[in-house]
Amino acid sequence: MMKAAPWPIMLAMVLSLLANLAMAGAPTWGWIPAALAAWYIADLASGVVHMIMDYKPCRDGVGLDRLYFYEGSRESADYLALRDEVWKRIGPLEKLIYDFKNHHPRPEALGRRPMLVQIGSTIMFGTLPASLSLNLLAYVLPLPGWLIFGAVVLLVAATFAQYFHGTLHREHNPPVVQAMRALGLLMTPAAHEKHHATLNRDFATNSGWSNPFVNRLFSVAISRRWLTEAGLTPG
Repeated sequence: MMKAAPWPIMLAMVLSLLANLAMAGAPTWGWIPAALAAWYIADLASGVVHMIMDYKPCRDGVGLDRLYFYEGSRESADYLALRDEVWKRIGPLEKLIYDFKNHHPRPEALGRRPMLVQIGSTIMFGTLPASLSLNLLAYVLPLPGWLIFGAVVLLVAATFAQYFHGTLHREHNPPVVQAMRALGLLMTPAAHEKHHATLNRDFATNSGWSNPFVNRLFSVAISRRWLTEAGLTPG
């Protein structure tokens, strides 16, 4: 079961981002295109990761197929015992790969997860190390302010990518999410439904800006059999 990142990790992330913003200096007009480019790149990353995780096969022989196709209550003692047994046999990456596949028949489960749970693993294994690296680079090198600010926007968008995905499967969301959708910065549930209806298009889940490119990339990956439909479900 995914868990929220410990509070020291969350605090370190906030302080690291604030330090990066301080080193970016005074705002300039260059910050605007940098922010838009960063938002696009984060959306593109969400699409590529989603595409790979959807189609990357799970490891056979560890029971993930039994979890995926379990027909009883997923709150029952039998299911929870099976899940705990399977979880002991696989690592964090394999759990993540399974989670992407399990999301398709049960999308509402992602929407029910608390925000800190959704962003926890991203911070611990991705954006916190990247933000700390940016702290060091900005300290030792004369990086332009627009570049640092763009990197901060990229880190924030990447950190909240899974949360943004979760809001697409939840009926009630904070006003800020609704406002960002109105501005086109976040995609709508109707737009994301195209992915769930086909599983072969529109993998990006932040703004959806990059989906035309990701769709072309997916076509190439399928035609060259880098990805196959056999990877969509465990076993």
